[in-house]
Amino acid sequence: ALRYYGLAYALALLVCYPLLKADRPWRGLQQVSDEQLMDLLIYSFFAGLAGGRLYFVALNWGHYFNNLQPWWEFAAIWHGGLAIHGALLAAPLALWVMARRLTLPFLPLLDLFASHMLLGQAIGRWGNLMNGDAHGLPTNQPWGLVFPYGPAAYEFPGQALHPVMLYESLACLAGWWLLRSLAKQPFAPGFFACLYVMLYAVIRAFTSQFRAD
Repeated sequence: ALRYYGLAYALALLVCYPLLKADRPWRGLQQVSDEQLMDLLIYSFFAGLAGGRLYFVALNWGHYFNNLQPWWEFAAIWHGGLAIHGALLAAPLALWVMARRLTLPFLPLLDLFASHMLLGQAIGRWGNLMNGDAHGLPTNQPWGLVFPYGPAAYEFPGQALHPVMLYESLACLAGWWLLRSLAKQPFAPGFFACLYVMLYAVIRAFTSQFRAD
C-alpha cells in the first residue's frame, strides 16, 4: 500500500539528494563520491526512523508494555508513532559511525546534512496533513481546516483546526532559506549543525503553541 508518510519521505530524499551533491564543495567534501553520499543519506535516514520510533515508544511505555499489546507492536510503525526528537539523536550518530568507517570528516558532513534538514522536514509535514495527525487546536480563523479523517477527525469531529503542520512546513522552508543564504560563508565546521538545532527549536516552540497534543 502507498502511504502518505512514505511518499513524503521519499519525496524529501529525492529533493534533498541533488542539493547535497551540489553543496559538497562548500563543505570541503569533494572527496565524497556520489555512492558514498547516497549511503550516508540512506543509513542516516533509516537510523532516524528507528530513533524516532524508539523515542516514541519510550514516551508511551505503558501503552506498549502494560496494556497486553502484542510483543511486536512496539515496532509497528505502520500503526503510527514517531518522534522527531529521537530521529535527531539517532541520525547524527549513524552519520558519525559511517564517517569513521569511510574515513570522512564528521563535522563537515553534519553541516552538509543539517543545512537541508529543514527542507526535508517541510516536505515531510505534508504527510501529517494528508493523515490528519499532529494537528492543531480548534480555531475560528478562516484558514482553519476540518479534517474528515485521522486523529483530528476522531478528537475534534466537524471542528475547524489550526493546520499546524502547514505552519511548521512554511516555517521550516523559511529556516532552510536562511541557511541557504549563509551556505557559502566560511564558518567553522559544526556551525550549520548548531544553527539548524537553534532554528528548529524556535520553530517547534512556536508551532507547539497551536498543537492539540
